[in-house]
Amino acid sequence: MDRVYEIPEEPNVDPVSSLQEDVIRGTNPRFTFPFGILFSTFLYCGEAASALYMVRIYRKNSETYWMTYTFSFFMFSSIMVQLTLIFVHRDLAKDKPLSLFMHLILLGPVIRCLEAMIKYLTLWKKEEQEEPYVSLTRKKMLIDGEEVLIEWEVGHSIRTLAMHRNAYKRMSQIQAFLGSVPQLTYQLYVSLISAEVPLGRVVLMVFSLVSVTYGATLCNMLAIQIKYDDYKIRLGPLEVLCITIWRTLEITSRLLILVLFSATLKLKAVPFLVLNFLIILFEPWIKFWRSGAQMPNNIEKNFSRVGTLVVLISVTILYAGINFSCWSALQLRLADRDLVDKGQNWGHMGLHYSVRLVENVIMVLVFKFFGAKVLLNYCHSLIALQLIIAYLISIGFMLLFFQYLHPLRSLFAHNVVDYLHCVCCHQHSRTRVENPEPPFETEARQSAV
Repeated sequence: MDRVYEIPEEPNVDPVSSLQEDVIRGTNPRFTFPFGILFSTFLYCGEAASALYMVRIYRKNSETYWMTYTFSFFMFSSIMVQLTLIFVHRDLAKDKPLSLFMHLILLGPVIRCLEAMIKYLTLWKKEEQEEPYVSLTRKKMLIDGEEVLIEWEVGHSIRTLAMHRNAYKRMSQIQAFLGSVPQLTYQLYVSLISAEVPLGRVVLMVFSLVSVTYGATLCNMLAIQIKYDDYKIRLGPLEVLCITIWRTLEITSRLLILVLFSATLKLKAVPFLVLNFLIILFEPWIKFWRSGAQMPNNIEKNFSRVGTLVVLISVTILYAGINFSCWSALQLRLADRDLVDKGQNWGHMGLHYSVRLVENVIMVLVFKFFGAKVLLNYCHSLIALQLIIAYLISIGFMLLFFQYLHPLRSLFAHNVVDYLHCVCCHQHSRTRVENPEPPFETEARQSAV
């Protein structure tokens, strides 16, 4: 059977320069078992089951507020997960009543996981056969410090399985930052004020913590893929381990500080937290309004202005949810078609961590001086010091990753050390300008000495 080749459109590539470049024929990608899809589905089902169990326990004990908030966090994240999978797979334009029904009863990830497993088993049975429909993909790759253009064939079935993987990566981020983060924060708060930790709540918090860590790790990987879309990127075990430690320390320390701060001030902490979230939420829209740009109308084909606005609002909510608990690794720009700034913006990263560090120190100090009744049998000063140190260690792992472990660090115009050196030199030069010393006084002092 003759093979049909499809060459994807690349509007930003100059055809003349593309033909002049040397292209290396790469080996065709092999399909692998979809562990990520299974793990994401397991986290979704486990967190949903444990949340519903705790809702039942709270209702049985007549704890209405705890039940309402637990159920609300579960429902909001579940609905956003279903909408994400429907949007990525474009199911509204297809005739798939079973899939839509499963999404309607909040079991969309389960049916999608089954579809991915069936696709994998089909590929496994036809491993020795060549697919009649393939597409040619070109990516740049760094080999021994040199940029090389590699081309390889991707079968239609492998591309479909890759689409499932990408959909679940985005689903995991939605679940982590719009569901697991508020759920984990609230359950920690309830455990702190009730002074008891039942087994069901422990299970729910463990699922939420794993979901948040996994989602934050994927956030870094997707940020690298989005910024360097023209490159084929491979992250080794050491890089993934560094990202995981960085994100785990950053998120756990941040959430524990928020919980202790909220338990100390009770309702007085709500305005501070809400204002913090609203600033992050409206910051991209204020920049968009000040730039005077038009709303992008080519985010997705066949999208009306209302559909585009809904997508932009959803992306902004996710962006605010990520930045509220950790660094998003991307800067949102609503005026661009890609919606993100693909530059390596060290200033944005430095500003985020500086502001968050100041916030954490202030909240820890509030807990230390006013939280006498929160933790009676523990040393508040020791807890405050440990939380700040944990956050500083997370920043250290972040700097370690960008300085030594980033897969494309050779493409950086300036690395972390250069940026810190530039800041220090700027402060030093400013100090010298503010305190000038006449040369004749210097010479006289040296002669006197």
